[in-house]
Amino acid sequence: MSQDSRHVVIAGAGHAGGSAAAMLRQLGWQGAITLVGEEPIPPYQRPPLSKAWLKGEATTESLLLRPAHFYPDAGIDLRPGTRVTAIDRAAKAVTLSDGAALSYDFLILALGARARRLPLPGRDLGRVLELRTVADADQLKAVLHPDARLAVIGGGYIGLEAAASARALGAEVVVIERESRVLARVAGPILSNFFQDYHRGQGVAIETDAQVIELDAADGTVAGVRLGDGRVIPCDATLIGVGVVANEALARDAGLGCDNGIIVDLAARTDDPAIFAVGDCTNRPLPLYGRMARLESVPNALEQARQAASQICGKPPPAPEVPWFWSDQYDLRLQIAGLPFDATETVVRGDIPGAKFALFHLAADGTVRAVEAVNASTEFMGGRRIIARGKRLSRRRIEDMSVSMQELAA
Repeated sequence: MSQDSRHVVIAGAGHAGGSAAAMLRQLGWQGAITLVGEEPIPPYQRPPLSKAWLKGEATTESLLLRPAHFYPDAGIDLRPGTRVTAIDRAAKAVTLSDGAALSYDFLILALGARARRLPLPGRDLGRVLELRTVADADQLKAVLHPDARLAVIGGGYIGLEAAASARALGAEVVVIERESRVLARVAGPILSNFFQDYHRGQGVAIETDAQVIELDAADGTVAGVRLGDGRVIPCDATLIGVGVVANEALARDAGLGCDNGIIVDLAARTDDPAIFAVGDCTNRPLPLYGRMARLESVPNALEQARQAASQICGKPPPAPEVPWFWSDQYDLRLQIAGLPFDATETVVRGDIPGAKFALFHLAADGTVRAVEAVNASTEFMGGRRIIARGKRLSRRRIEDMSVSMQELAA
């Protein structure tokens, strides 16, 4: 069988799936590519949804990963409004939601993740929202106007980004977090406290150690968030942002290994040699840290798309990358390199009150494991190089601003 007759089916047309399709063509794949996506528009960027899109600063065209004409021009059969409903591994075929069947030589699962649902009384009231898709963002944008009251359940990155955008639009915002600080599951106390104080300085009310027990209604629409201590936070809309769950059911039903995501190797390959998985739906190895993890980020989606496309096209595998992430809130740009899995010490470089600093997370032997930089891109870029090299640094040298990042990374 010649390569020209082979077929790659990609299940999921988000950032990872759309990028995998494009990278296959970039790497010389001459066979057919079918990109199956549940949403009605071509692959688009999700990060702007909680920021520029909410504030009306982005257009549909600017949101798209590539212009709509790219897919037919590149010979990619994009099927919007459709999803893969079943995989027959023995027959190497998938069934689509419209009843069609497609055979494949290689299958890439780019199934993404879905917003975690809270089992709350009142969860299905009107204006109880989540933020995962353009449609979700449009619903939220429709209720954000001056003096609107927004209750955000969950003090993670999505909740805080949405809170910042809502404040920019003049809405009153309350963030409700069950832990003792915002970002408790993804950041250390120093960074959490900084963002908590900054949001409060922008007029956001933050309730920590707060248990939500019910959503109150008025005429079928949410009117308040009832807390465990008996208080009710009045609101015109509620955004629930308490994390996401990997979409692994399709893979699990097909007998593929799953554990908090679809298990893949460094080539993004599952335990079926003809099936790959990329993006938020995967549980992947992190060679730098000697463990598996599920990463929710655009850089991870791009890295795994490149891994899968390289393997399918018979190209050398790309070198493993240092995981990195970012978040924009108000005039703050947070950039994170690495993950502080085994860090035992945090060192501050820069000026926290001046909102220009970096936190270096060190292992017991001084190896830099992660860097969190606020308005400090030089520290972020240098930190990525330092982490990739497994370099050790002392507290004294990190804190000394007379020592440049170029010197530290050398």
